[in-house]
Amino acid sequence: TVWSKSKNIAWKIALPAWSGSTPIVIGNRVFVMSPSKQAPKKAELEVQAPPSRGPRPGRAAGGGRPQRRQQQGTVDGPGGNELLMICLSRKYGTELWRAQVDSGNELKRKQNNSSPSPVSDGKHVWATTGNGIVRAYTIDGKALWKVSLKESYGEFGLNWGFASSPLLHEGNLVIGVVRGQNTDEPGYVVALDGKTGREVWKVDRPSDAPYESKDAYTTPIPIKVDGDTQIVVSGGAYVTSHDPKTGNEIWRSGGLNPEDSRNYRIIASPVAANGIVYAPSRKTPLLAIKADGKGDVTESHLAWKMEDKSGPDVPTPIVDGNYFYVLNDFGQISCFEAQTGTAIWGPEETGIGRVSSSPLLADGKLYLVGETADVAVVQAGPKFKLLGTNSLDDSYTLSSPAAAGDQIFIRTGKHLFCLSKS
Repeated sequence: TVWSKSKNIAWKIALPAWSGSTPIVIGNRVFVMSPSKQAPKKAELEVQAPPSRGPRPGRAAGGGRPQRRQQQGTVDGPGGNELLMICLSRKYGTELWRAQVDSGNELKRKQNNSSPSPVSDGKHVWATTGNGIVRAYTIDGKALWKVSLKESYGEFGLNWGFASSPLLHEGNLVIGVVRGQNTDEPGYVVALDGKTGREVWKVDRPSDAPYESKDAYTTPIPIKVDGDTQIVVSGGAYVTSHDPKTGNEIWRSGGLNPEDSRNYRIIASPVAANGIVYAPSRKTPLLAIKADGKGDVTESHLAWKMEDKSGPDVPTPIVDGNYFYVLNDFGQISCFEAQTGTAIWGPEETGIGRVSSSPLLADGKLYLVGETADVAVVQAGPKFKLLGTNSLDDSYTLSSPAAAGDQIFIRTGKHLFCLSKS
């Protein structure tokens, strides 16, 4: 829960540029996506700190609620033009190899073209870029195949660029392209053979949402229902479930954009546990949907919904089966009973300012990372307790943390940190 330059940091390594891509840990290796280095430019930091409200009633001054610091990281460029995948030693942080996956980088609001996270089966690793390039490598960096989603299926037509990560399921890469703001073509879900890159199946995913509300930046997720796996895709005002063998739609739920707003693009991905899919929208509503239905399940399979405005826009929630945790963009975290939606605690302030990364649950703790690389550690469970806050390097941080064994990996705008007690 506490670290410094001399405590609990196993290693850190400088990265060429910032990225929203999350690192993945496979065996004794760590993989990260990054643009190449950009000519140095000064990052800016905006700080607005409200006056302290003092400790909460019944709580000692030393354990008072941290004041809400609206720190927001900013950058003035997307990084360099090359889009790289970098393989590092998990033990030492040294670089083992790097590959240029693609070229062509641009700044799209809060992201660049390195945003999608890689996936791996332990023998191969696959990288995707915002330009729609999908490439496969061996775990040692040998290039195997390359596919262009744009060449195969047309321009994305997304208002803020493509940022969805692939889902690796039974050897296939499942990719959701939920779009419509700048194209008349329907969104789609496609499965590519991980060995060859060839299309296994592709299905259209139509939406009648207006304007930008057709767009989404979410990642597909799996859920097990009565022994069978479904693949769930969220966005375009709907949550849809698909058969992983054919792509055919199993069920569909509306309700993500109840007022039919024009700008309800969805960024936060769904999560699932115990037969329930939890689907955020743009702060509100957040839907909990029972996944054992068929066809239109908008009303029939709604377990519960959250309608206050403390929900997330960018961070994806997290669930452990018993409790469901929501971190919003202002660094406030709430806890709900996962099956019923009953509020347990929150929203509680964490003091880390603006947040774009998603929370990590590891070893009974929630790790929350702000846009300026401040990190809060919160005890998971039915009682809120802020265990500690730490600062890393004050750089523009969008990436979600990852855990493996007793290690926590946090990718900031400048470095990849490996935190460990051992």
